[in-house]
Amino acid sequence: MSQAQYEIVEADGAARLRLTGDWTTTALGRLPAELSRDLEGREIASIDTSDLGRFDTAGALALVKASSGRLPKSQWTARPEAGRIYHMIELLERKSAPAPKPASAFVRTFAKIGRGVYDFAGEAMLSLAFLGRLMAAVAEALRHPGGIRWPAWVSQAERSGLDAIPIVVITNFFIGAVVAFIGVDLLADFGAQVFAVQLIGVAMFREFAVVIASVLLAGRSSSAFAAEIGSMRMNQEVDAMQVMGVNPFQALVVPRVAALVLMLPLLTFMGMIGGLLGGLVVCWSSLNLGPSFFFQRLVEVGGMPQHMMVGLVKAPAFALVIAAIGCRQGMSVAGDVESLGRRVTAAVVQAIFAIILLDAVFALIFLELNI
Repeated sequence: MSQAQYEIVEADGAARLRLTGDWTTTALGRLPAELSRDLEGREIASIDTSDLGRFDTAGALALVKASSGRLPKSQWTARPEAGRIYHMIELLERKSAPAPKPASAFVRTFAKIGRGVYDFAGEAMLSLAFLGRLMAAVAEALRHPGGIRWPAWVSQAERSGLDAIPIVVITNFFIGAVVAFIGVDLLADFGAQVFAVQLIGVAMFREFAVVIASVLLAGRSSSAFAAEIGSMRMNQEVDAMQVMGVNPFQALVVPRVAALVLMLPLLTFMGMIGGLLGGLVVCWSSLNLGPSFFFQRLVEVGGMPQHMMVGLVKAPAFALVIAAIGCRQGMSVAGDVESLGRRVTAAVVQAIFAIILLDAVFALIFLELNI
């Protein structure tokens, strides 16, 4: 392979372009830029291709761009096949549309915001459609309880509920210990360390136990639901169910939703116990308040059962949202792995956001009800 070369010969006021070597992709190098500079402002009257080697579309494109398509079309007699390639590339370049002008940063910013709003509205519509199908599937299951797949319900309850008890209890144990440390440190300035017991009880019963358990399930179960159903969508197992007359919502969605709705109150209660134990350990070590005094103080202070019920009432609503979001994202997976990853991530993020939003709504409702 010989490198592409050229020579411009001035004769009788006219320029003659002589091409030598291989004008191919690998042999051009920096030659197109040099040729563009040398041909600028010159009129090429003739072309000599007698010593031209191999010639491909890259060489033709370099000649077209360097000469702006002004090379004579009747001078390729020595290499007619190279002339045909050149004419084809020149025609394509002449008829191709110019590159679109990029929009300004201001326009791109508002376009991105617009696409975000449009995507949000689309997701909202799809979520409402999913909720409608879920309600129809639940109503069908209640009308025909004999068709309920109880083994699937029990299996999902074990995987999403019972298997999550250790992590929920341990996490709430440390949360309760942290609340106790903060409460003891703050109340020590007022000589009211004993009220740290009430602080721990209210915080764990009313907020932390149910929120921490829900967030853990959002990362644990919601992502698992999205991944499991999404993998079935990728493998066309959901389509196969529909062909066989099996309702995918009855087989895949309803058992997961029901299992989480039943299990999250249990996990919330276990989280409350774990948080109280964490607070007890801190109060016992820092304030020398024994277990008997700690629990006696909780019982004597009025309102603790009410605070516990507030936390337990939130649990089914949180569970319904977590399971529905995970299953909905799984049902929306396309046929590629990238879509599966996006949907699993969206399931976790949306579930956690929904938990925080619902918790704020419940707080406002209970505040208005004076509970």
